[in-house]
Amino acid sequence: MKKFEFLDFATADVCFRAYGATLDEVFANAALAMFETMVETKGVVPKITKDVEVNGEDLVSLMFNWLNELLFYVDAEGLVFSRFNVKVDERRMTLSAKATGEQIDFQRHETKTDVKACTYHDMTIEKRNGKWVAQVILDV
Repeated sequence: MKKFEFLDFATADVCFRAYGATLDEVFANAALAMFETMVETKGVVPKITKDVEVNGEDLVSLMFNWLNELLFYVDAEGLVFSRFNVKVDERRMTLSAKATGEQIDFQRHETKTDVKACTYHDMTIEKRNGKWVAQVILDV
């Protein structure tokens, strides 16, 4: 099963669908897709791990808070991530994760697009045919 795909959906934004066998996996793959928008994630070395905890009112707000919290580390600490160990508690609407990556190195990392924020616009998270699918639009 593919982890994510980019869609020709919005002109000034980036839209993707992330996939997962579990809710944990779809949240991890959404984060991977967001970072793949910014940098070639295969070149990101797992040197630094950040513990991330967010909550939400529902799955959409949980995804929104998760992705924007990761963007905080990009802006505040210059970090990029390529590995995500995610645990979603659907009953409590909480997410606990370990995001692993390193400081961005413009000499070594192949950079792509600057992501400003994750948006609520057309965001969906649903189970289809036994698999989780999340659609996300990023403001770039």
